[in-house]
Amino acid sequence: MLDLPRSARLAAWGTGVLTANVPLERAVAAVVRDDEPHVVRWEGAALPGVASTPDDVTTLLAGFAECAPAGSGRMLLTLPVPGDPRGLPGPPAVNVAALEAGECVVAELDGHPERWALVPEVTEFGSVWEPGALVSWTVHAAASRRAPESSSVAESERELRTALSTATQALATLDVARWREEAADRIAAVRDGGLAKDAVPPDTSPRALRVLQTASRVLAIVELAGEDDGAAITSLEAGSRARALREVGAVARRALVAAVNAHTEPVRP
Repeated sequence: MLDLPRSARLAAWGTGVLTANVPLERAVAAVVRDDEPHVVRWEGAALPGVASTPDDVTTLLAGFAECAPAGSGRMLLTLPVPGDPRGLPGPPAVNVAALEAGECVVAELDGHPERWALVPEVTEFGSVWEPGALVSWTVHAAASRRAPESSSVAESERELRTALSTATQALATLDVARWREEAADRIAAVRDGGLAKDAVPPDTSPRALRVLQTASRVLAIVELAGEDDGAAITSLEAGSRARALREVGAVARRALVAAVNAHTEPVRP
């Protein structure tokens, strides 16, 4: 089964709540799933006109929806990594937190000059048989809005075709299953699995859904293939392969962000 980061699910389902396209309870269930209830902390930010400070994801989304005039607002995803900081909301302190987390959601409400950056902190516990997670979202005051990213879902889909081919070839060349038997099931899940049904709202466009599934597959392959250099591989080959994986991973992250943030693009098949 392929899946999206928690920030991607929050951005997609949260936008659905702000635009009154999905019920609040369904959105929260899709974001939280089997985690412990997500808590919310505030760091130099506030919601104007909201009587009390939201302290969990339910009250947070309800508070944003209360502030959004006529159901207008959006939550935007960014997946920054060192060397590829695009989408960081600013100011610098917020950027540092987002880079450390590797994911961030930026909330924007029409008619409000403020923006809010939501950065998750995840603490996993339990075992592979009974996993659990404590998730805390810190809400920061973000910098003023900048020009949106230029990458479209259509452009991302084209780039992903090449990225998927490169990533799959890297995994095949590594031949993980041959020398690490425990990885065989994971490889099969990446190769054959579909995107989790509750990863995004049901009104997500077919093209965005295709891009999300392909991008998730590429990122899963990059993660799996990057765990080892493999058997009988030279340092030169390992370095070349690592660079190729970083490049396709960057393409996949950009595509995933574009697909989640495609709220204003025309709906096309």
